[in-house]
Amino acid sequence: MSEKFMHTVQYDGYGGGTSGLKHVEVPIPTPIRNEVLVKLEAASLNPVDWKIQKGQLRPLFPLNFPLIPLTDVSGEIVEVGEGVKKFKVGDKVVLMLNIFYGGGLAQFAVTNKRLMVARPPEVSAAEGAGLPIAGLTAHQAVTQAAGIKLDGTGQKQKNILVTAASGGVGHYAVQLAKLGNAHVTATCGARNIDLVKSLGADEVLDYKTPDGAALKSPSGRKYDAVIHCATSIPWSTFEPNLSAKGKVIDITPGPSAFSTCLVKMLTFSKKKLVPLMLYPKTENLECLVKLVKEGKLKTVIDSRHPLSKAEDAWAKSIDGHATGKIIVEIS
Repeated sequence: MSEKFMHTVQYDGYGGGTSGLKHVEVPIPTPIRNEVLVKLEAASLNPVDWKIQKGQLRPLFPLNFPLIPLTDVSGEIVEVGEGVKKFKVGDKVVLMLNIFYGGGLAQFAVTNKRLMVARPPEVSAAEGAGLPIAGLTAHQAVTQAAGIKLDGTGQKQKNILVTAASGGVGHYAVQLAKLGNAHVTATCGARNIDLVKSLGADEVLDYKTPDGAALKSPSGRKYDAVIHCATSIPWSTFEPNLSAKGKVIDITPGPSAFSTCLVKMLTFSKKKLVPLMLYPKTENLECLVKLVKEGKLKTVIDSRHPLSKAEDAWAKSIDGHATGKIIVEIS
Protein backbone atom coordinates (compact mmCIF):
# COMPACT_ATOMS: atom_id res chain seq x y z
CA MET A 1 0.00 0.00 0.00
CA SER A 2 1.48 3.34 -1.08
CA GLU A 3 2.24 5.94 1.60
CA LYS A 4 -0.07 8.96 1.71
CA PHE A 5 1.27 12.47 2.03
CA MET A 6 -0.01 15.78 3.38
CA HIS A 7 0.88 19.43 2.88
CA THR A 8 2.64 21.17 5.80
CA VAL A 9 4.38 24.44 6.59
CA GLN A 10 7.56 24.06 8.65
CA TYR A 11 10.93 25.61 9.44
CA ASP A 12 14.35 24.03 9.79
CA GLY A 13 16.03 26.25 12.39
CA TYR A 14 15.88 29.42 14.44
CA GLY A 15 15.21 32.77 12.81
CA GLY A 16 14.13 33.70 9.32
CA GLY A 17 10.64 34.97 10.04
CA THR A 18 8.29 34.39 7.13
CA SER A 19 11.19 33.57 4.80
CA GLY A 20 12.12 30.67 7.09
CA LEU A 21 8.78 28.95 6.47
CA LYS A 22 8.77 26.16 3.90
CA HIS A 23 5.90 24.30 2.25
CA VAL A 24 6.70 20.60 2.42
CA GLU A 25 4.88 17.35 1.62
CA VAL A 26 5.37 14.77 4.40
CA PRO A 27 3.77 11.40 5.19
CA ILE A 28 0.44 11.51 7.01
CA PRO A 29 1.16 10.31 10.57
CA THR A 30 -0.39 7.15 11.98
CA PRO A 31 -1.99 7.21 15.45
CA ILE A 32 -0.59 4.78 18.01
CA ARG A 33 -2.26 3.64 21.22
CA ASN A 34 -4.33 6.39 22.90
CA GLU A 35 -3.88 8.72 19.92
CA VAL A 36 -6.21 9.97 17.22
CA LEU A 37 -5.59 11.31 13.72
CA VAL A 38 -7.37 14.59 13.08
CA LYS A 39 -8.04 16.13 9.66
CA LEU A 40 -7.45 19.77 10.48
CA GLU A 41 -9.93 22.45 9.44
CA ALA A 42 -8.54 25.56 11.16
CA ALA A 43 -5.57 26.68 13.23
CA SER A 44 -4.89 29.89 15.13
CA LEU A 45 -1.64 31.72 15.75
CA ASN A 46 -0.29 32.91 19.08
CA PRO A 47 2.75 35.14 19.70
CA VAL A 48 4.54 32.17 21.28
CA ASP A 49 4.61 30.50 17.85
CA TRP A 50 6.92 33.04 16.21
CA LYS A 51 8.83 33.59 19.47
CA ILE A 52 9.79 29.91 19.38
CA GLN A 53 11.02 30.33 15.80
CA LYS A 54 12.96 33.45 16.80
CA GLY A 55 14.72 31.46 19.52
CA GLN A 56 13.33 33.43 22.44
CA LEU A 57 12.33 30.26 24.30
CA ARG A 58 15.39 28.13 23.68
CA PRO A 59 16.64 25.77 24.91
CA LEU A 60 13.12 24.64 25.95
CA PHE A 61 11.35 24.96 22.60
CA PRO A 62 11.35 23.35 20.17
CA LEU A 63 12.77 19.94 20.93
CA ASN A 64 13.55 19.06 17.31
CA PHE A 65 13.84 20.52 13.82
CA PRO A 66 12.24 20.63 11.37
CA LEU A 67 9.19 21.92 13.24
CA ILE A 68 5.63 22.24 12.01
CA PRO A 69 4.45 25.16 14.19
CA LEU A 70 1.11 25.94 15.90
CA THR A 71 -0.75 24.13 18.63
CA ASP A 72 -4.31 25.52 18.54
CA VAL A 73 -6.45 23.65 16.04
CA SER A 74 -9.84 22.19 15.26
CA GLY A 75 -10.91 19.48 12.91
CA GLU A 76 -12.49 16.06 12.45
CA ILE A 77 -11.22 12.72 13.74
CA VAL A 78 -10.52 10.36 10.84
CA GLU A 79 -8.73 7.52 12.66
CA VAL A 80 -8.46 6.36 16.27
CA GLY A 81 -5.72 4.31 17.87
CA GLU A 82 -6.16 1.42 20.26
CA GLY A 83 -7.44 2.42 23.69
CA VAL A 84 -9.40 5.49 22.58
CA LYS A 85 -12.95 5.23 23.92
CA LYS A 86 -14.22 8.78 24.45
CA PHE A 87 -13.87 9.80 20.78
CA LYS A 88 -14.71 8.14 17.47
CA VAL A 89 -14.20 8.67 13.77
CA GLY A 90 -16.35 11.56 12.56
CA ASP A 91 -16.23 13.56 15.80
CA LYS A 92 -15.55 17.29 15.43
CA VAL A 93 -13.01 18.46 18.01
CA VAL A 94 -11.05 21.41 19.39
CA LEU A 95 -7.59 20.58 20.62
CA MET A 96 -4.26 21.91 21.80
CA LEU A 97 -1.29 20.05 20.38
CA ASN A 98 1.87 19.45 22.40
CA ILE A 99 3.76 22.77 22.46
CA PHE A 100 7.10 20.95 22.36
CA TYR A 101 6.31 19.41 18.98
CA GLY A 102 3.64 21.63 17.37
CA GLY A 103 2.00 20.24 14.24
CA GLY A 104 -0.83 22.68 13.54
CA LEU A 105 0.21 24.06 10.14
CA ALA A 106 -0.64 20.83 8.35
CA GLN A 107 -3.56 19.01 6.82
CA PHE A 108 -3.49 16.28 9.49
CA ALA A 109 -2.17 15.93 13.05
CA VAL A 110 -1.95 13.13 15.58
CA THR A 111 -2.56 13.79 19.24
CA ASN A 112 -3.40 12.05 22.46
CA LYS A 113 -6.82 12.86 23.88
CA ARG A 114 -5.60 14.79 26.92
CA LEU A 115 -6.30 18.31 25.64
CA MET A 116 -9.09 17.62 23.17
CA VAL A 117 -12.80 18.36 23.53
CA ALA A 118 -15.87 17.88 21.39
CA ARG A 119 -16.87 20.77 19.14
CA PRO A 120 -20.64 21.17 18.76
CA PRO A 121 -22.10 22.34 15.45
CA GLU A 122 -22.87 25.77 16.94
CA VAL A 123 -19.10 26.42 17.20
CA SER A 124 -17.29 26.93 13.90
CA ALA A 125 -13.85 25.48 13.21
CA ALA A 126 -12.29 28.96 13.32
CA GLU A 127 -14.05 29.92 16.57
CA GLY A 128 -12.88 26.70 18.19
CA ALA A 129 -9.30 26.99 16.97
CA GLY A 130 -9.00 30.41 18.59
CA LEU A 131 -9.67 29.08 22.07
CA PRO A 132 -6.86 26.89 23.44
CA ILE A 133 -3.88 29.09 24.40
CA ALA A 134 -5.55 32.52 24.33
CA GLY A 135 -8.86 31.42 25.83
CA LEU A 136 -7.31 29.19 28.47
CA THR A 137 -4.87 31.93 29.48
CA ALA A 138 -7.76 34.39 29.88
CA HIS A 139 -9.79 31.80 31.79
CA GLN A 140 -6.93 31.07 34.19
CA ALA A 141 -6.21 34.77 34.71
CA VAL A 142 -9.84 35.66 35.40
CA THR A 143 -10.97 32.68 37.46
CA GLN A 144 -7.83 31.49 39.23
CA ALA A 145 -5.53 34.51 39.50
CA ALA A 146 -8.23 37.19 39.85
CA GLY A 147 -10.62 34.90 41.75
CA ILE A 148 -13.74 35.68 39.72
CA LYS A 149 -16.56 33.14 39.46
CA LEU A 150 -17.95 33.12 35.95
CA ASP A 151 -21.55 32.88 37.17
CA GLY A 152 -21.04 36.11 39.12
CA THR A 153 -22.40 34.69 42.37
CA GLY A 154 -21.20 34.89 45.95
CA GLN A 155 -18.78 37.73 45.54
CA LYS A 156 -18.45 41.48 45.76
CA GLN A 157 -18.12 43.13 42.36
CA LYS A 158 -14.45 43.46 41.45
CA ASN A 159 -12.85 46.24 39.47
CA ILE A 160 -10.73 44.74 36.69
CA LEU A 161 -8.39 46.35 34.18
CA VAL A 162 -7.53 44.49 30.98
CA THR A 163 -4.62 45.88 28.96
CA ALA A 164 -4.37 45.18 25.21
CA ALA A 165 -8.03 44.25 25.41
CA SER A 166 -8.54 43.83 21.67
CA GLY A 167 -5.82 41.19 21.36
CA GLY A 168 -6.07 37.41 21.48
CA VAL A 169 -6.07 36.95 25.25
CA GLY A 170 -7.46 40.37 26.07
CA HIS A 171 -10.70 40.08 24.12
CA TYR A 172 -11.51 36.80 25.87
CA ALA A 173 -10.54 38.24 29.28
CA VAL A 174 -12.96 41.16 28.90
CA GLN A 175 -15.85 38.83 28.13
CA LEU A 176 -15.06 36.34 30.89
CA ALA A 177 -14.66 39.08 33.50
CA LYS A 178 -18.05 40.51 32.53
CA LEU A 179 -19.63 37.07 32.86
CA GLY A 180 -18.32 37.19 36.42
CA ASN A 181 -20.08 40.52 37.04
CA ALA A 182 -16.83 42.51 37.25
CA HIS A 183 -16.58 46.19 36.39
CA VAL A 184 -14.15 46.15 33.47
CA THR A 185 -11.88 48.96 32.36
CA ALA A 186 -9.92 48.18 29.20
CA THR A 187 -7.12 49.66 27.13
CA CYS A 188 -6.70 49.32 23.37
CA GLY A 189 -5.95 51.36 20.26
CA ALA A 190 -8.42 54.01 19.14
CA ARG A 191 -9.64 51.92 16.18
CA ASN A 192 -10.79 49.12 18.49
CA ILE A 193 -12.61 51.12 21.18
CA ASP A 194 -16.09 50.36 19.82
CA LEU A 195 -15.27 46.67 19.46
CA VAL A 196 -14.05 46.37 23.06
CA LYS A 197 -17.15 48.18 24.28
CA SER A 198 -19.27 45.70 22.34
CA LEU A 199 -17.52 42.86 24.20
CA GLY A 200 -18.83 44.31 27.46
CA ALA A 201 -16.14 46.65 28.77
CA ASP A 202 -17.60 49.38 30.99
CA GLU A 203 -14.78 51.86 30.32
CA VAL A 204 -12.32 51.86 27.43
CA LEU A 205 -9.11 53.89 27.25
CA ASP A 206 -7.05 54.68 24.17
CA TYR A 207 -3.61 53.61 25.36
CA LYS A 208 -1.96 56.45 23.41
CA THR A 209 -3.75 59.21 25.35
CA PRO A 210 -2.31 60.57 28.63
CA ASP A 211 -5.02 58.92 30.76
CA GLY A 212 -4.69 55.70 28.78
CA ALA A 213 -0.93 55.62 29.23
CA ALA A 214 -1.41 56.28 32.95
CA LEU A 215 -4.12 53.53 33.13
CA LYS A 216 -6.46 55.86 35.03
CA SER A 217 -10.05 54.70 35.33
CA PRO A 218 -12.39 57.41 33.96
CA SER A 219 -14.66 56.82 36.97
CA GLY A 220 -11.76 57.00 39.42
CA ARG A 221 -11.88 53.32 40.39
CA LYS A 222 -8.92 51.44 41.80
CA TYR A 223 -8.32 48.02 40.29
CA ASP A 224 -8.58 44.85 42.32
CA ALA A 225 -6.80 43.02 39.51
CA VAL A 226 -5.09 43.93 36.27
CA ILE A 227 -5.00 41.29 33.54
CA HIS A 228 -1.91 42.56 31.81
CA CYS A 229 -1.82 41.46 28.19
CA ALA A 230 0.39 44.28 26.88
CA THR A 231 4.13 44.81 27.27
CA SER A 232 6.51 47.52 28.45
CA ILE A 233 4.37 49.00 31.21
CA PRO A 234 6.41 49.50 34.42
CA TRP A 235 5.20 48.63 37.91
CA SER A 236 5.31 52.33 38.79
CA THR A 237 2.42 52.92 36.37
CA PHE A 238 0.29 50.14 37.83
CA GLU A 239 0.87 50.73 41.55
CA PRO A 240 -1.06 54.01 42.08
CA ASN A 241 -4.05 52.55 40.25
CA LEU A 242 -4.36 49.41 42.38
CA SER A 243 -6.70 48.92 45.32
CA ALA A 244 -5.19 48.22 48.73
CA LYS A 245 -4.74 44.52 47.92
CA GLY A 246 -4.69 44.83 44.16
CA LYS A 247 -2.62 42.59 41.93
CA VAL A 248 -1.18 42.72 38.44
CA ILE A 249 -1.49 39.41 36.59
CA ASP A 250 1.20 39.41 33.91
CA ILE A 251 0.45 36.89 31.14
CA THR A 252 3.84 37.38 29.41
CA PRO A 253 6.22 37.84 32.34
CA GLY A 254 9.82 38.71 31.64
CA PRO A 255 12.80 39.08 34.02
CA SER A 256 11.57 42.43 35.38
CA ALA A 257 8.18 40.91 36.24
CA PHE A 258 9.76 38.09 38.22
CA SER A 259 12.09 40.49 40.04
CA THR A 260 9.17 42.78 40.94
CA CYS A 261 7.20 39.77 42.13
CA LEU A 262 10.10 38.74 44.37
CA VAL A 263 10.53 42.24 45.81
CA LYS A 264 6.84 42.47 46.64
CA MET A 265 6.99 39.10 48.39
CA LEU A 266 10.11 39.94 50.39
CA THR A 267 8.69 43.30 51.50
CA PHE A 268 5.29 41.78 52.40
CA SER A 269 3.57 44.22 50.09
CA LYS A 270 -0.21 43.92 49.92
CA LYS A 271 -0.03 44.95 46.27
CA LYS A 272 1.38 42.14 44.18
CA LEU A 273 2.62 41.23 40.75
CA VAL A 274 1.65 37.69 39.75
CA PRO A 275 3.45 36.11 36.77
CA LEU A 276 0.98 33.79 35.07
CA MET A 277 2.16 30.52 33.56
CA LEU A 278 -0.51 28.66 31.64
CA TYR A 279 -1.53 25.23 32.94
CA PRO A 280 -4.02 24.03 30.31
CA LYS A 281 -6.87 21.88 31.59
CA THR A 282 -9.39 19.93 29.56
CA GLU A 283 -12.29 20.96 31.77
CA ASN A 284 -11.49 24.64 31.20
CA LEU A 285 -11.39 24.16 27.43
CA GLU A 286 -14.76 22.38 27.67
CA CYS A 287 -16.08 25.38 29.62
CA LEU A 288 -14.93 27.80 26.92
CA VAL A 289 -16.43 25.76 24.07
CA LYS A 290 -19.71 25.57 26.00
CA LEU A 291 -19.75 29.35 26.48
CA VAL A 292 -19.20 29.88 22.75
CA LYS A 293 -21.99 27.41 21.98
CA GLU A 294 -24.35 29.30 24.29
CA GLY A 295 -23.46 32.66 22.75
CA LYS A 296 -21.88 33.93 25.95
CA LEU A 297 -18.34 34.11 24.53
CA LYS A 298 -17.17 34.99 21.06
CA THR A 299 -13.94 34.54 19.18
CA VAL A 300 -13.17 37.76 17.36
CA ILE A 301 -11.42 36.87 14.11
CA ASP A 302 -8.87 39.35 12.84
CA SER A 303 -8.20 37.65 9.53
CA ARG A 304 -8.39 34.31 7.72
CA HIS A 305 -5.62 32.88 5.56
CA PRO A 306 -5.39 29.66 3.54
CA LEU A 307 -2.63 27.20 4.41
CA SER A 308 -1.02 28.04 1.07
CA LYS A 309 -0.50 31.60 2.35
CA ALA A 310 0.45 30.83 5.95
CA GLU A 311 3.31 33.32 5.61
CA ASP A 312 0.77 36.17 5.54
CA ALA A 313 -0.72 35.00 8.83
CA TRP A 314 2.78 34.63 10.31
CA ALA A 315 3.73 38.18 9.28
CA LYS A 316 0.52 39.60 10.71
CA SER A 317 1.16 37.91 14.05
CA ILE A 318 4.74 39.21 14.19
CA ASP A 319 3.43 42.73 13.46
CA GLY A 320 1.58 42.56 16.78
CA HIS A 321 -1.52 44.59 16.00
CA ALA A 322 -4.08 41.87 15.34
CA THR A 323 -7.62 42.38 16.61
CA GLY A 324 -8.63 39.07 18.12
CA LYS A 325 -7.34 35.88 16.52
CA ILE A 326 -5.47 35.19 13.28
CA ILE A 327 -6.82 32.05 11.63
CA VAL A 328 -5.32 29.69 9.07
CA GLU A 329 -8.03 27.77 7.24
CA ILE A 330 -7.03 24.27 6.17
CA SER A 331 -8.83 22.34 3.45
